[in-house]
Amino acid sequence: MKFVLIIGPQAVGKMTVGQELAKRTGLKLFHNHMTIELVRELCTPINWALVRDLRESVFRHFAHSDEQGMIYTGLWYFDDPTDQIYYNEIIALWREERPDVEIFVVELEAEFDERLRRNSTENRLAHKPSKRDLAWSEQDLRNSTQQHRLNSEPGEITEKNYLRLDNTRLSAESAAEMICERFGW
Repeated sequence: MKFVLIIGPQAVGKMTVGQELAKRTGLKLFHNHMTIELVRELCTPINWALVRDLRESVFRHFAHSDEQGMIYTGLWYFDDPTDQIYYNEIIALWREERPDVEIFVVELEAEFDERLRRNSTENRLAHKPSKRDLAWSEQDLRNSTQQHRLNSEPGEITEKNYLRLDNTRLSAESAAEMICERFGW
């Protein structure tokens, strides 16, 4: 089984690249907003502990399935030690639940202006209702870019199957193709 973690800043294209990667590989896509949007409908304010619990439950159940693997997307604040712990826990969970799992980390990066453009794409808004308030979403994107480090520094991600990809000028299809080539899929 494969577990592919796609990380990067907001609106970099994690979900969209994940959709294309899923089409090419047969892996299932579990993008982070699948749980955010569900819990957002149930809890005001959003209960982040419930989001985390749901994700963990999905990972555990999926790890014991007959599926080929999963693609999961997420935003990682590299300047926040709790995010380091969170992603290390996800990878450890997969290794514990499925010792034969192959772990892959794909880090996307894109220029800020391109991320602003992608923030309002039809596909993004169709799958992420919480992003439909474009004034709020754009401000959130700006704030996180100013307040956090959204991409890793050299050597910070130590997984052996790791790829950092600048997809500023790449289509999701091209990015997925490059990922498949890099990992021999």
